Amino acid sequence: MKILDVLQTDTILPNLQARDKKGVLEELVAPVAAYTGIEARQLVRVLMDRERLGSTGIGGGIGIPHGKMERLTSLVLGVGISHQGVDFESLDGRPTRIFFLLMTPENSAGLHLKLLARISRLLKNDLFKEKLLAAADVEAIRAAIAEEERGLED
Repeated sequence: MKILDVLQTDTILPNLQARDKKGVLEELVAPVAAYTGIEARQLVRVLMDRERLGSTGIGGGIGIPHGKMERLTSLVLGVGISHQGVDFESLDGRPTRIFFLLMTPENSAGLHLKLLARISRLLKNDLFKEKLLAAADVEAIRAAIAEEERGLED
């Protein structure tokens, strides 16, 4: 499964404004809530519950907040870029700037893990991260992801 197969244009935020973890999550879920019809506060609650288990700020400026929700009928993916960086309680203690949000139905553990792994593989490439950070708009982010995915086998 490719990221662009599930990433909606409306859930890409090229200029996050929030300055803290909860604010970033609220900003990231707003378009997801509109897309799914699930209240944003419910999505944020699921994500904050997951964050209490351990930060999804994996280091290197990357955060992959994720959660499962019974009411979802399909997985939903969002991307956000924070140009100023946010304290996301990252494993390396550094500010987080690139966010991939993943919400999946409760009963889709395999799909959830597969997409998390794919996102993680993409984000190991420093040049790809630089392209995301330099992207001025939604289309530039989509183009960077498309180019990087062409280099990955499914």
